[in-house]
Amino acid sequence: MTDILPKEVRAGLEEARKRDLRKRSRLRVMVGDEVYPILRFWEDGFALDADQVLQLRGLVDIYDGSRHLWQCLIIASEVEEGELICVMKRSTAALDRAPIDYVRDENGPVGYLPRS
Repeated sequence: MTDILPKEVRAGLEEARKRDLRKRSRLRVMVGDEVYPILRFWEDGFALDADQVLQLRGLVDIYDGSRHLWQCLIIASEVEEGELICVMKRSTAALDRAPIDYVRDENGPVGYLPRS
């Protein structure tokens, strides 16, 4: 159906589709000081707007609003139909506390009371 539409109308429809995807998605990728909205996200990759960024590789952080979700290593990115498709080699869940390197006792104390 879009083959019979004029080029300007198709470009307008594509821009409206991208704008709608950016509004609906809260996911963002942060690279240094730059922040880009994620249009689509799947298990081993995600898509960005190719008008905003043309190439992306290396270590990035993914946020849902202000909450840090993952730290990801991007190994490949290519532009397809106006979207930058990024493939992740790994994604590590971000924790709000340091990992422990010992087994915690289930019945151990939760905290200590100061001596009076």
